[in-house]
Amino acid sequence: MATEEVNKPQSLPPYPELILKALEALNEPSGSSKSAISKYIETTYGELPDSTVLGNQLNKMKDSGELVFSKNNYLKADPSAPPKRGRGRPPKPKAPVSPGTVVSPPRPRGRPPKDPNAPPKSPKPKPTPGSGRPRGRPRKIPRSPAATVAPAAVSSGRPRGRPPKVKPQLREVGVEL
Repeated sequence: MATEEVNKPQSLPPYPELILKALEALNEPSGSSKSAISKYIETTYGELPDSTVLGNQLNKMKDSGELVFSKNNYLKADPSAPPKRGRGRPPKPKAPVSPGTVVSPPRPRGRPPKDPNAPPKSPKPKPTPGSGRPRGRPRKIPRSPAATVAPAAVSSGRPRGRPPKVKPQLREVGVEL
């Protein structure tokens, strides 16, 4: 039983503590990279149980504001630095409301619901077309056969487009036995 207790790995402190200790020990002016932090933790505390947990913890600490991420390096956040702004335009400052003023609730978003007791709307009258033409593309007017022959005679004598494919004539072949 004594050998089992000796072979057990020492319990690691929580990841945020490990990361902060690594940043203090490395003490690089431009910050420490993820690989440098993991190498320090591995040399100090032994092999890490899972390498993806370190990345997740770094992202959590970055989102919470404990760490600052710049140029692929992590730094401790400066407590005197102003808080980092989010993306997009900042909200407008709200004007103070004088006491005694009744504030109405904000207008709800989206389309208002239909009133079930409202009278039905009358159907829209169809507008009369101003130009007298129907909407859309005009219909094709079929040409008479005489009209198609006349422009072909005026041209160079060659018909337009690809010539029709010439099919060879089939001959009947008799089979004698």
